Amino acid sequence: MGRVDTPASGWIHWSDGYTRACAKLARWCMLLSVVGMVALLSAVLFQVFGRHVLNNTPTWAESLSLLLVLYVTMMGAAVGVRDGTHIGFESLLLLVPAEHRRPLLLLVHALVLIFGLLMAWNCAVLAESVHTYKIPNLGLSEGWKYVPATIAGVLIILFSAEHIIAVLRNKKVEPSWR
Repeated sequence: MGRVDTPASGWIHWSDGYTRACAKLARWCMLLSVVGMVALLSAVLFQVFGRHVLNNTPTWAESLSLLLVLYVTMMGAAVGVRDGTHIGFESLLLLVPAEHRRPLLLLVHALVLIFGLLMAWNCAVLAESVHTYKIPNLGLSEGWKYVPATIAGVLIILFSAEHIIAVLRNKKVEPSWR
């Protein structure tokens, strides 16, 4: 007997693909965070070496370190939303009767999605508003300080939508590192 495709089965196949894409995106974000962390550590070590061994502190190393911290933490925070490793309201749902958990879980993920939307929008506005100013010692636009939070906001939107779809399908989002 052949497989019957229904609108519901198309939705299920689409959402499975969306989940796989989000997992791959989260893994890439974590890989970029690791690369950023290595670059951050290198910049800090070079700064310490310059200050204590060469007696000539590289002025750009601190500015670069501060910028890299933003990229590493924002990517990690977005992946934390996807993989459920962030501090969440879901723990309070254990105190709620089982029949009320699903709507409240949907509400929590919708609120996180709205937070991501507001974060992405407002950080993009901030980046645009300061793009003509330069980061001292790097010569880069000040707008680059707001790019990681803008990207993280977009990722939080995508990952929260994934959680909402999973709740509607009575499934759980599997962490991206498995």
